[in-house]
Amino acid sequence: MPEIIGFDHVYLSVSDIATSESFYDRLVPVFGFRKSRFALHGDAHVQYYNRHFSLVIRQARNRTPHDPYAPGLHHLCLRVDSIDEVVATAGALREAGIDATEAALHPGYAPDYWATFFTDPDGIRLEVTNYRMERRERHDRWDDLPV
Repeated sequence: MPEIIGFDHVYLSVSDIATSESFYDRLVPVFGFRKSRFALHGDAHVQYYNRHFSLVIRQARNRTPHDPYAPGLHHLCLRVDSIDEVVATAGALREAGIDATEAALHPGYAPDYWATFFTDPDGIRLEVTNYRMERRERHDRWDDLPV
């Protein structure tokens, strides 16, 4: 049976591509992403990518505001390796003019769950968290875990 090894890409439909492009242009250097543009079926797309996956924005066909509690995307969480990297990311995001929260421990999620939160121009909640022990153990001990 094939194993899914990660996300290849995430598409976000945005209400104003110029506004969102300005936001993501400030966001992605913090993560070392690169940028490209392409058209698909005549629609402009802006792609931000690293060696693992890409985040693509495209103009929405209607301007209904994002509701994280409606069916669909609730939030998008990106992972960095360590707590120190979460702290550094939160600072770098704020330096880039993005209203990110201070990195903080959220023990209600997990005993070692550190995160910073911020929102894109369409209200899509974004998060950066650390590679927690539970996730590392799941990865490293997959074959030993109960089914």
